[in-house]
Amino acid sequence: MAKRSLLNVILVFILCYGIIFYNISTLFVSPNDTVTKKPSTEEVLTKENKDKEEAVSSEIVSSTPFQAETPTDNSVSSTNSSASLPVSAGAVKGKIISQYISPYKASSSYNKVYMKNSTGTEVSIKELLEAKLSFKISKTNEPQVLILHTHATETFMANDSNFYTENFQSRTTDNSKNMVKIGVVVAEKLNKAGIKTLHATTQHDHPQYSGSYTRAAETICSYLKKYPSIKVVIDLHRDAVTSGESDKVKLVTEIGGKKAAQVMLVMGSGTGGVSNFPKWKENLKLALRLQQTFETKYPTLARPLSLMSKNYNESLTTGSMLIEIGTDANSLDEAIYSAEMVGDCLVDLFNKLE
Repeated sequence: MAKRSLLNVILVFILCYGIIFYNISTLFVSPNDTVTKKPSTEEVLTKENKDKEEAVSSEIVSSTPFQAETPTDNSVSSTNSSASLPVSAGAVKGKIISQYISPYKASSSYNKVYMKNSTGTEVSIKELLEAKLSFKISKTNEPQVLILHTHATETFMANDSNFYTENFQSRTTDNSKNMVKIGVVVAEKLNKAGIKTLHATTQHDHPQYSGSYTRAAETICSYLKKYPSIKVVIDLHRDAVTSGESDKVKLVTEIGGKKAAQVMLVMGSGTGGVSNFPKWKENLKLALRLQQTFETKYPTLARPLSLMSKNYNESLTTGSMLIEIGTDANSLDEAIYSAEMVGDCLVDLFNKLE
């Protein structure tokens, strides 16, 4: 057993440094991918998602930029949704449009699992749901889950509003208002349920955005080396969707009489140009089970799972997931409420994996 544990640590060490070396080496290559497909009423390339994907492409693998779903049949176009400089007058800059993305229109579905497969590779949801996972979750003092944030400074609206002003900042280093706060909520749910969870609060996207995924990979590897008992790594983000020249879109549903920010699982795969991700279906097995738990426990909370030809550092374990909670137009309260439900669903899922 001791020899096996030592071998696992050595394998993790080799894998981590291989990924980090690959990330750093590809930083010197400029991705040449461009958007050739005109966004339809179900797809849009937002500025913030484009920036995010260009970072992933240059650090991990080169592929087509991310195309996020639009919530309704309204036309949604690409605009700059990055943080604007504050203006003392606080003039209104644009509207906030509340919309809902139905998972039930997804291209692939089976037994309460809804998925948008953008890889061009056929995936059987049924087979992956029925297949066994490569690990179990133990309720011990040894850490089982790691939560982190590649883009920790992503933030939300302070209040529920139908407009935003030029004072609005879509990113902040204040951990009580950004993704770190969301991570705290999820981690507390898991730890209270007896599932030992660690929360890395490093702001990998500050002070420099470029290289966020490389720095996040280093954090993940350091935790895996120190705590080889970790089975699941969850990278928490939020999305951004814009409409027209200046309007923002909040993705919202109502659960239990309260507004909640919709969530989305974003899963990478060893498809397309991705060559360093041989066990991607192991991750997808877990993500599909979580997607099913979302729909069973809190219908309409989750958008369709998005399967991409990307890496997202998910190749570092066989239990990695990227979860996006809301957009920058959702209120912080809506995001926190959704984080509580995400935590509940994770607890339900992990209790079945004992």
